[in-house]
Amino acid sequence: MRFTHSMLGAAAVAALALGTTTALAAPASAAPNTTPQKVCGVGYKTVNSAPVGSLGTVYLAYNASNGNNCVVTIRNNPGTAVAMSAWIYVPDTNEGDSDDGRYTSYAGPSYVIGKGHCVDWGGSIDNTYVQVTGSNCASLTEHRTTHTR
Repeated sequence: MRFTHSMLGAAAVAALALGTTTALAAPASAAPNTTPQKVCGVGYKTVNSAPVGSLGTVYLAYNASNGNNCVVTIRNNPGTAVAMSAWIYVPDTNEGDSDDGRYTSYAGPSYVIGKGHCVDWGGSIDNTYVQVTGSNCASLTEHRTTHTR
């Protein structure tokens, strides 16, 4: 899936600001013991994470065998479906992927090929949003923002 940086940003802002959901997205089943590896698949290791307030965590995982990154947002306390999202974007290649909808346990997985590239990623649970830019770039410092609407 190809995205331009401005398209991804606009889509993310619109989805997050309006709390839109994907009409055909099926809610993920409640899974209290869900891990990024269970959601992303075999070979993925968590390389970074960011709390989504006190509601859960967004995880960035990487698979060294295929060069793919995976992002998943996991709730601390699964329950009634709420608006959630998980997204990832590679500025160097304009590649990105996202998942948003109403879920009971997790959003994602969202995948992108990112070997050798910095990645921007994030997610949301209910009305709390986190964004990490310039992530996993060797000596560069990433930037994190979290906000609640």
